[in-house]
Formats: sequence, C-alpha cells, structure tokens
Amino acid sequence: MKKTLSLSLIFLLLIFSAASHAQIGGKSTYKFLSLPSSPRIVSMGGDFLSIKDADINLALSNPSLIVPELNNQLTLNFVDYFSDINYGFISYGRSFEKLGSFVGSVQYIDYGRFTYANDAGETAGNFKAGETALIIGWGRQLDSTFSIGANFKTIFSAFESYNSFGLAVDVAGTYQNEHGFAASLLARNIGTQIITYDNGSREPLPFDLQIGMSKKLKHIPFRYSILLTNLHKWDLTYDDPTKLKTDPFTGEKIKEDKFMDFLDKTFRHVIVGVEFIPTRNFSVRLGYDYRQRQELKVDSKLSTVGLSWGFGFRISKFQFNYARKAYHLAGSPNFISISTNLSDFL
Repeated sequence: MKKTLSLSLIFLLLIFSAASHAQIGGKSTYKFLSLPSSPRIVSMGGDFLSIKDADINLALSNPSLIVPELNNQLTLNFVDYFSDINYGFISYGRSFEKLGSFVGSVQYIDYGRFTYANDAGETAGNFKAGETALIIGWGRQLDSTFSIGANFKTIFSAFESYNSFGLAVDVAGTYQNEHGFAASLLARNIGTQIITYDNGSREPLPFDLQIGMSKKLKHIPFRYSILLTNLHKWDLTYDDPTKLKTDPFTGEKIKEDKFMDFLDKTFRHVIVGVEFIPTRNFSVRLGYDYRQRQELKVDSKLSTVGLSWGFGFRISKFQFNYARKAYHLAGSPNFISISTNLSDFL
C-alpha cells in the first residue's frame, strides 16, 4: 500500500509539472541548476544518467539513485568553464535505517570579477557575481526493482547589487532489473523565486521533464545510455536567420521536407552515450548530443561540436573522473572529480 501511494504521488507531481511548465532557452532564471557537473555524466553526453551503481556523482541530478551504499561517500567536482567562469559541487552521503538515505550538496557557479561602470563609462571599482544552491537529497528503495527520490533546493543568486532567493525540488523514480537494465523518470527544478531581482516580476525556473535508460551488456564490458530530455516541449528548434528560405537563383520559396523536419525535432530530444568498462578500476566513455551540435556547429568548418568523451580510474581509496565536451569552436571545458568513501580510512 505504501509503495503504491508513493509511486502515485511521484507520477502525479511529474504530470502536474509537465502541464504547468513550458519554457526553454533564455526564458528562465537559475540556469546553473541545469549545467552538467559530473564528468561521468558529461562524458556520456547528458546532464543526468539512470545508471544505478552507487556513484554519488550521479545523485545530484537524479535523486532516485540515492541508495544506502552512498553512506559516508564524499565527492568534489570542478568545471573550468569558459573565460573566468567556473562551477561545481561538493556532496556527502549518509544513510539511516528508518529515514532512508540522504545526500547533502553545495552547488555553485562563479561568474568572475567585473569592472563597475556607470552610463557615462566612468569606472568605480569591481564587483563579483555568482549563484549557490544548498541541496538535501533523499532516496528510498521501495523493493528490489523500484526506488524513488527527491532533491530539496534553496537557491541564492547575486549579481552586483541585484539579489534573488528561490526554492525548488526534483522528483524521480527509477526501475532496475537483474539483467542490468535501468530506467528513470525525472522532473527537475519545480519551484519558484521567493525574492526577485530588484523587486521585479517572478521568472520561471529551468524545468525539465526527462527519461533515461541504460543497459549493461551481459557478455561484453559495455554499457549504453539513452536520454530523452525536454519532454514537456516538442519543438526545440529556433528561427535561424542564416537558413535559406528562398532559392537564390529562382527566387521561389524553398519547400521544407516534412519528414526530415520531424526527424530533426525528434532527435533534438535524444542524447546517447556508451561506457567501456574493461576492469572495475578503469572505464572510458563517449557521448553525443544532436541538439547541441545543431545549435552550435559552424557549417563552414569541420568540428566535433556535440561530442564528449572522458574516463575514470581508481587509485587506492580514490576514484578520479575526467571529461571534455566540445560545446563550440571557441573551446571545450574540462570536468574533473575526485571521490572517496571516508569509511575506507577507518
């Protein structure tokens, strides 16, 4: 009875969230909450995973992966982003027999230092800008196959003298069977601004409704992952001013191929990734994000925009992960993490 009630509440929240949110792109605030921080997630192309193997780095984006095995795990994640921007998170796990398992996290982004100038161009010192979220994640295993979880977020944002405060929650459910298959349903960043910038109007949060699937092959050391994102909004395309709408020779309007247009809109929701695991202490990963490539590629130059790769290895009591993702010809950020279980030192 309790399991049925819990699952019903989760799916009611997911349906309500999908019906009441429809924004994307630059129409929301606190966008740092959607930035991928874990190298393992980034190297497989997305911003979350459905892999349930007691990796604390995955818990921040998918709270239904919070399990008792995360007890006393600690992880530090850092991203050397573009220009002077950097961001990351720190997480620590703790489990209690009756209450469930918890992961506490601090997620931040530092936009760097800026020069203050008035309308006349006169400078008057420097200021910094940044955002922080304090997050408590909870997860519980309902039975041998189903688990649920939620993240509760308090969000602080400061841009010079403009400040904002907000609250948000993620809800998720994961199914896993004995054959290595796992699937997650996730609704992220359901919430609101409590204090707005300069007492202005409230801005929506970067809500996303997602489904993730992963499968570890039985006789080959491979795992594949398929992510479906932004399921609350079908058309993720935009009006591209560089796209030819009329034939330059005849002046006639170019007819769109409806089938190819349908495929383009479909695959903008899909992210694929693979993980090669030759030993328990070493793995190599690769991912591809079709939508990112379509939005950021430069047609006149060959590039790897949309592709990501990385690896992970264990040395003694520490797990190291590294990833690199080609966002644009302008550069590719580096993603680094180090994790350990503090119980190993006792």
